Amino acid sequence: MNIIDSAGKTVQRECVFYERGTDMGNRIITISREFGSGGRTIGRMAAEKLGIPCYDQEIIEKITEETGMLKSYVESNVEDVQGGWLSVLAGRDYYGHSLQDDLHAAQTKVIRELAEKGPCVIIGRCADSILEGYADLLKVFIHASMEKRVERIVHQYGETSQDPVQRLKDKDKKRKAYYQLYSDRKWGAMENYHIALDSGALGLERCAEIIVQLF
Repeated sequence: MNIIDSAGKTVQRECVFYERGTDMGNRIITISREFGSGGRTIGRMAAEKLGIPCYDQEIIEKITEETGMLKSYVESNVEDVQGGWLSVLAGRDYYGHSLQDDLHAAQTKVIRELAEKGPCVIIGRCADSILEGYADLLKVFIHASMEKRVERIVHQYGETSQDPVQRLKDKDKKRKAYYQLYSDRKWGAMENYHIALDSGALGLERCAEIIVQLF
């Protein structure tokens, strides 16, 4: 994997180099991110620079439209496991099936259909796992220090009654559980991505530029 350090230099990790596929379908950038790292913004900036679509909220809208599920339910469960692993087990029927499984199946269908339309950026939602083998992927993970992420969410979303550090930890915990449940991979583990970018050290603009260069 290639890791970008705080000086913007590429550091080789475990002697593994990213190579672009040649016959794997459309070129797709998937953005996985820690909450508060600015991954969504970086993805949109990269897409704008490349002149390609960026899909985020659009995925929720399409799932809602196609399934008839409440938008509020889709928004709350399309990327997070609510209540932890106990709620996952409690929400399954006799055959081990759950409503969230139906939601993930709908999300898988929507994401693959969007990827078939042409090159694009897709934010979160296990897209890197869903599109494995279906597209020519550039898998990106955006992270930042706790201090930088606290600063960002307070500025972006405002203060709440919950401590911002705990807010970040809770959100990341839910994303991690969802990702592991439906991808059978460890969320944030560097071996699952082509590149990891520290947005707190590099800045959002520089992160977007690096992604564009790798596209």
